[in-house]
Amino acid sequence: MKTKNLFILFIIFLLLTSLFSVSFSLSKYGSRGEEVKKIQTKLKNWGYYSGEVDGIYGSKTFEAVKKFQRKNGLTVDGIVGTNTLNALGIPASNSSGNTSTNNTDLNLLSKLVHAEARGEPYKGMVAVAATVLNRVSNSKFPNTIAGVIYQSGAYTCVSDGQINLQASSQAKKAAQDAINGWDPTSGCIYYFNPSTATSSWIWSRPQVITIGKHIFCK
Repeated sequence: MKTKNLFILFIIFLLLTSLFSVSFSLSKYGSRGEEVKKIQTKLKNWGYYSGEVDGIYGSKTFEAVKKFQRKNGLTVDGIVGTNTLNALGIPASNSSGNTSTNNTDLNLLSKLVHAEARGEPYKGMVAVAATVLNRVSNSKFPNTIAGVIYQSGAYTCVSDGQINLQASSQAKKAAQDAINGWDPTSGCIYYFNPSTATSSWIWSRPQVITIGKHIFCK
């Protein structure tokens, strides 16, 4: 009886160990597989990676991941754990489904709204969130919220680290309203502050509406 109980405990231990390893799985140097391909594809689309999308986590992928992490205020270790996966817009392999992904999207979009539009009227905050979603739907841009936000050079708040600030409750509400379908910009994909804009190109875009300090354009 004692031997049988020990055997059962051993089996339970193996099962728990297996579950633990899955929950905390990550991609790192030497890893192979579909998740590595997704990582390479994201990094290549955004200009961080110049190698082949072959699903092999080699030195080029390792350096590209570190460059991405450094640029986006993440721990620079070359390991794609949960935080880096979220920043890349890739659901973790042990994701429980759409709810987890949706919560990640909402949190990231809320941080973008807070960083880019705090102090703006509420309608203007929703408008900023809506432009992100409009880019996701536009074939010229990445097709995920994280992809749009972390696209190289797209947002000043990513470059200066303000994307990592805690989002206000108002920013979260504005992001949710945009996700629910409110678009005060009627489909705009760009916005700028005319008092601080330094790009002559942005002035050439068709202007649609001004909300607060931002001009929204297509």
